[in-house]
Amino acid sequence: MKFSIKPFLLMAIAVFSSFTLAQDNGEYAANYARAPRFKALLHYEPHAEEAHVQFDKQAIEFFHKLTYGEGWLMDVTTSLADYPYEKLKEYSIIVSLNAAPGGAAQREAFEKYMENGGGWMGFHASAYNDRNTKWSWFNKFLGCGMFYCNNWPPQPALVECETQEHPVTCSLPQSFVAPASEFYQWQSSPRKNPDVEVLLSISPKMYPFGLKDVVKFGDFPIVWTNTKYRMVYLNMGHGDEEFIDATQNLLFVNAFRWVVSRDPQGDPFKK
Repeated sequence: MKFSIKPFLLMAIAVFSSFTLAQDNGEYAANYARAPRFKALLHYEPHAEEAHVQFDKQAIEFFHKLTYGEGWLMDVTTSLADYPYEKLKEYSIIVSLNAAPGGAAQREAFEKYMENGGGWMGFHASAYNDRNTKWSWFNKFLGCGMFYCNNWPPQPALVECETQEHPVTCSLPQSFVAPASEFYQWQSSPRKNPDVEVLLSISPKMYPFGLKDVVKFGDFPIVWTNTKYRMVYLNMGHGDEEFIDATQNLLFVNAFRWVVSRDPQGDPFKK
C-alpha cells in the first residue's frame, strides 16, 4: 500500500498559515506581563493558636510561589497598624489569613478601603466574630451573622459546588472532598442575605459531622461572596493539611484571581 505524505503536508501548511495570519493580526494565545500586574497584601497574626499559624505560614509560601517571575508583588504584614487607607489603596487585594483589623483606626481604614472598591480574600478565623467583637459593619460586609458552631476535631468534608457558572467554581467538580479542617457554621446563614452568593457548602451527607463537637444539622455554606463588595470568604484555614489537595488549591487560585480581576482600575490580567 502506498502512503502519500501530500495530505499531511497540506494540513501542516494550512495550520502554519493560520498561525502566521493570527500573528499578523496581532493575536497571540498568551499575554505575557511586561511588569508586575498588581500588588497584594497578606495579613496574619503570628500569636494566634498554633493550627492557625501553621496554615498562615503555608499560605504565605503558597501565594509566594504564585509570584514567581514577578507577575505580581506580594507584601506580608503581621499588623495593619501601619496601613492607613492611603497606603491600603495601593493594593488590589488584601488576603486575610486568620486575622482581622484590630482597633478603631484599623477598622476605619479597612472599611474605607472596602467601601471604595478594595479587594478582600478572607480565610477561616479572619471572619470570626461574636458578641464581643462589636463591629456591626463587619457583619454587613460578610453578609452573615455571628459564629454559631463548628465540628471538632478537624476532619475532611464532602463539599458541594452551589454553582459551576461562577468564575471561582467553574473549573471545579460538582463535589469533592476537602482536606481536614475545622468548619464554622454561622447564625444567621449567609444564604439568607439576598446580596450573598453561596459558592460551596458542606454536603448534608456529612451529618452528623464531628467526633467530639458534632454538628447535627443546618445550612453550612463555607465559601461565598457578598456581591455588594469585591470579596470572597473561604472557611478553610485550620492546620497543616489545607494545601495537600489540588482541587482545593485550584479553588484558592480561582478565588484570588477573580477578586483581582474585578479591580475598579481595570482587569490587570488583560493588561
